[in-house]
Amino acid sequence: MSASSTDAPAGPPPLRPAPIPGPERAGGVATRRAVEYAVVPGYRPLLLDLHRPDTTATVPLVLFLHGGGWRVGSRAAVGPAFADWDPSPFARLVGAGFAVASVDYRLSGEARFPAQLDDVAAALAWLREHAAELGLDTGRTAVWGESAGGHLAALLGLTEPGVRAVADWYGPSDLAALPADAAATGIAVTDPGAPDSREALLLGAPPQAAAEVARAASPVARVHPAAPPFLLVHGTADRFVPCRQSERLAEALAAAGAPHDLQLLEGADHMWLGTPEHARTAFDLTLDFLRHHLS
Repeated sequence: MSASSTDAPAGPPPLRPAPIPGPERAGGVATRRAVEYAVVPGYRPLLLDLHRPDTTATVPLVLFLHGGGWRVGSRAAVGPAFADWDPSPFARLVGAGFAVASVDYRLSGEARFPAQLDDVAAALAWLREHAAELGLDTGRTAVWGESAGGHLAALLGLTEPGVRAVADWYGPSDLAALPADAAATGIAVTDPGAPDSREALLLGAPPQAAAEVARAASPVARVHPAAPPFLLVHGTADRFVPCRQSERLAEALAAAGAPHDLQLLEGADHMWLGTPEHARTAFDLTLDFLRHHLS
């Protein structure tokens, strides 16, 4: 007699993240490192670090997404301009009463878009699921990212209900227009339209040859009237992502009637290279923005 469906052998158990590690405590900050938030079959486990005040209070959440052209980078730090900050930007946000979850996501050498957006959405879902255990008020969540992370922060804020605010530092916003914007600056050091560009590796082809995917990956195409408040910070001398990209996103938000604040820092390059005063200004603007919308 054939086996019934209830007698059929079970498949492999679903992959689940490892248990949450305990916190390391120092200087009023409790940090849980290398927390698995998702396990995607065939890929490395996806990790985040969670920094929060070393108290029992429930605190608002800032989700930080690193840059690196979707090719490199990690959750470990904000960027080279902040390497010698003591306390670090994460510790300063904790000191202001926030928890900071710094998230790794699959890079373009591992998976193409939309894997990166799927990953950061999974991180937010995991944090919401474990909010009570971790002392997080995920009803007050902001997303902050720089460069490629700014791009993902904008997409997450525009597609994920419940995000209260988005801080986007020099993130690409219109991938189809990016090659022309870069050419128009006269100072670009890379060609986003090249077959081996960061954008082509993310999309699977240069933006002009992958119009549908480029549009899906462009925050300007996802703007809607209910978008959360945006802070856009960009240097006018950015050689990697032209400031016209943040202007395009600001224009789309304005057309939709969505709140936004565009801050163009005169003479500032990508990652605030060579101008630590711009790094300080960008961080202070962001801290004030987060306090206003989460506190």
